Amino acid sequence: MRDPGSITHSAAIESATVPDTSLKRSDLAERVLREATRRGFTEAHRYAVLGDGSAWIWNTTVELFPHAIQILDRFRVKETLYRTAQSIFGTATEAKQWGEARCAELDDGKLRALIHELRADDSCTEAIKCALYIFRNRARMRYPKFHALGLCTSTGVLEAGCKVAIGNRLKRSGMHWSVSGANAIIALRCSKLSGRFEDFWERRSTSLQAAA
Repeated sequence: MRDPGSITHSAAIESATVPDTSLKRSDLAERVLREATRRGFTEAHRYAVLGDGSAWIWNTTVELFPHAIQILDRFRVKETLYRTAQSIFGTATEAKQWGEARCAELDDGKLRALIHELRADDSCTEAIKCALYIFRNRARMRYPKFHALGLCTSTGVLEAGCKVAIGNRLKRSGMHWSVSGANAIIALRCSKLSGRFEDFWERRSTSLQAAA
């Protein structure tokens, strides 16, 4: 359940990562930190970060919000399990049955049993990789506990937000964009969706006056 006005849209066409040798944050990390500070994110009694499993997401989370609960997108894990099922069995029926059983274990928090089943077939490279993936992210897969705390375990709402804020605006028939042009229209689009359209123009006006 989301309170009215509780969603912030913020986007730009940029790299979310920076080289390992860089001491600076990525542009995305800086924007996330600014918005989180504005919204009082870390002042909440409990706060969480959802991610799709990419290492840079967790690295950025640890840097910006070290006390946040980290949650790996549950449906992304299920997609991985079904792909692994196809690698093990190949046939649609057996793969589907095996995948459904593993997903049920995931939902029930039976990660030890899930890893045991994956390691049972040590001849399948994908199964071993999947077992290691789950073991490394096990703290981010405590879905029964997360649900009991009222936390979301899927990034679906975020992906839908990307479609609404960016896809529906930039991917219309015949459209072509430069990076600067796309960023400009995305900034306006996100400000409007976030209910901060007037704030955007007020800040811009202040900046132009200061430059003059």
